Amino acid sequence: MSKLKVLFADDEADFREIISSRIRSWGYDLITASDGKESLDAVKSQAPDIIILDYMMPDMTGVEVLKEIRKAGLKTPVIMFTAYPDDKMMEETEKLGVSAFIPKLSKYVDTQVALKSALSMIEKSVTKE
Repeated sequence: MSKLKVLFADDEADFREIISSRIRSWGYDLITASDGKESLDAVKSQAPDIIILDYMMPDMTGVEVLKEIRKAGLKTPVIMFTAYPDDKMMEETEKLGVSAFIPKLSKYVDTQVALKSALSMIEKSVTKE
């Protein structure tokens, strides 16, 4: 079986680097993006199996990117990251079919554990299709 392709989009370079190395170490092929436009370009050109979006990015929020993905008819599983979770945002992303919602925590280890758990759950459903 080939590796699943994960798109990880986050505008914070340090955070993107730390989480990217973790995702690779878990055995996924990784595509990175630093903003919404790069994310959409990667979705169109590289067809990731799983998408991880930061909620707040320059030029487009993660929700705006997700809306464009859904508008294109793609059902790709999406994990949403945010440093400032709130009920309204979570409700909006759930309506768009977010598979998991992960707050960026102060400890990267906690974030990595939550992300690995979400990726594992999604991987099981993606590989069954």
